[in-house]
Amino acid sequence: MFSTRWQPWNEVVSEMNRLQNEMNRVFGRVDNGARPNAYPALNVWEDDEKLYVEAELPGMELSDLEIYVNSGNLLTIQGQRKEPETAKDTWHRRERGYGKFSRVFELPTEVQPDKVEAHFRHGVLMVVLPKREEVKPRRIEVKVE
Repeated sequence: MFSTRWQPWNEVVSEMNRLQNEMNRVFGRVDNGARPNAYPALNVWEDDEKLYVEAELPGMELSDLEIYVNSGNLLTIQGQRKEPETAKDTWHRRERGYGKFSRVFELPTEVQPDKVEAHFRHGVLMVVLPKREEVKPRRIEVKVE
């Protein structure tokens, strides 16, 4: 007869791992802090004059992209990543997504939509958004009395 030793902690640890995985799935947590399934991945930074948004769009053509600035502080990047023609091939791994996408990002400050510039080079989209004058930092001179 085969017997095993009962180890209650194995069940507890297994159940805790399952619970943690489920909570991560429900609340959308991933290790690097980015939203899961958020495409394209974005970097956003600013200086005193402008906001900068950088999006990774490997394998895309400029003709497949549309960029909008709405309400003074909403940036929309949308487009379609076309699937390669591989109808007769056998896939072993398929991790890159294809199809239509849309990402709306709330900018940290209002911008001048008529002065936005976008550049696309080597699969990286760079959007430069000048800030509105009223939100730019101003130097205030202090008068001595």
